[in-house]
Amino acid sequence: MNLTDMTIEEMCTTTEKQSFDRKSAKIDATAIATPMIAFANADGGLLAVGIEDNGEITGIDDYAKNINEILRAGYDFCQPSIFIEKETVDCIDKNGNANHILLIKIPQSADMHVNHRDEAFLRVGDRSKKLTFDERMELMYSKGMRFYEDEPVYRSTLDDIDMEFVAKYCEKIGYGKTPEEYIRQNKDYIVNVAGRQEMSGAAIMMFGKDPQRFFPRSRVRFIRYEGTEAKVGAEMNVIKDKMFQGRILDLVEQTIEYVRTQIKEHTYLGPDARFVTEPEYPEFAWKEIIVNAIAHRDYSIKGTDIQIKMFDDHITVESPGTLPGTVRLNNMREIHFSRNPKMAQLLHEYEYVREFGEGVDRMYREMEEAGLPEPEYKTVAFMVHATIKNKKYLVGENPVERSVDNNSKASDFNVPKHQNEALDEALETKIVMLMKTNAKIKQTEIAEELKVSRATVQRAIQVLVEKQVIERVGGKRYGSWQVNI
Repeated sequence: MNLTDMTIEEMCTTTEKQSFDRKSAKIDATAIATPMIAFANADGGLLAVGIEDNGEITGIDDYAKNINEILRAGYDFCQPSIFIEKETVDCIDKNGNANHILLIKIPQSADMHVNHRDEAFLRVGDRSKKLTFDERMELMYSKGMRFYEDEPVYRSTLDDIDMEFVAKYCEKIGYGKTPEEYIRQNKDYIVNVAGRQEMSGAAIMMFGKDPQRFFPRSRVRFIRYEGTEAKVGAEMNVIKDKMFQGRILDLVEQTIEYVRTQIKEHTYLGPDARFVTEPEYPEFAWKEIIVNAIAHRDYSIKGTDIQIKMFDDHITVESPGTLPGTVRLNNMREIHFSRNPKMAQLLHEYEYVREFGEGVDRMYREMEEAGLPEPEYKTVAFMVHATIKNKKYLVGENPVERSVDNNSKASDFNVPKHQNEALDEALETKIVMLMKTNAKIKQTEIAEELKVSRATVQRAIQVLVEKQVIERVGGKRYGSWQVNI
């Protein structure tokens, strides 16, 4: 068994960090429970016992009784128990004697752990941070032990629910009773609090008449910047700033509808001399990062809204909250966790969340198939940032960018002339002669015959098509070139 790739020297010299700590074998078992709990509540980690804080190796051989107590700390002083992996490693201690180091691997846990004094800790950098009550609640929400959407909303009542919308939802899911019965009898939408009935957060966000009355920052803000970075002051480059609010379905529908108008398309002459129109981002990809942000944001964070920031070369969606449950940056393509399962289910019913667990992985695949960089995720403080990037089209592809208009076609847009890259008429003549000789000749064959690049051939063909000298008939694969002179 090998619990780490670190050498003993690295364990002694490396800085203690998010996933690594070293402890003396003399440490009290109740004390070592603290980093165990902190690691389990965060991303897991490794304890090297037998190495002092200053990096000196004192080993464990002279502390057999204490080591036995340390190995039981996960059971005796952690609630619920933490199940560890252990390994003993040979070493030479500071006195030059053969000795051993105890490695204890603490896995990430789906539970929130506390010590025998009911104190919870979380690993933050090189420290085991004791959590406040609010921080403990946040941790419980993020691990799915409790869902914030199930918490009562202070001073809310059944009158705050839009029963007309509930009726439409009941019809959609095939619920046969009245809308009020649905709210009263399903999913704990009504919470009893000190003798009064209050609505849950899910009920307000899903069916409320005015969700922003109770969750004022449960909005989506779209900001369009000119250029590739945000600027402030005299150089401020914001050119669009829109805000969307309403129920969670409203947020998704309004935001997607508007962002679709801002996604550009590239129109260019393809290899078969026909216009090809491609969006700058696959539709599934940009919709996925928006829907994920709305469905899985942490609605207990009330100080900011979801922000969609669009630049010339990328889109970043910032959503309040850390990655939920056991989802981490290195496993998000495989691991799925709903921070707000009831809200996610509603969006699933309306086909915005399609198959639970497959969205992120599919987004990666679609970006790759489109020849675009893979999505980028990062966490900054209490915000998750998701970014997708577009690509710069080759000069030879001669793109035309336009906002999407579902009523327009590629042929409605003029393709610019190659004013700065005028082609020699002799080359055009040679291409036309080759097409007259072989109507099915391919662009690669023309390039080889004339000893020029394929991009040069593409540009020449585009000019000839614009001049209506040639046209492609019969389709891309089996078609041929028709010469009109």
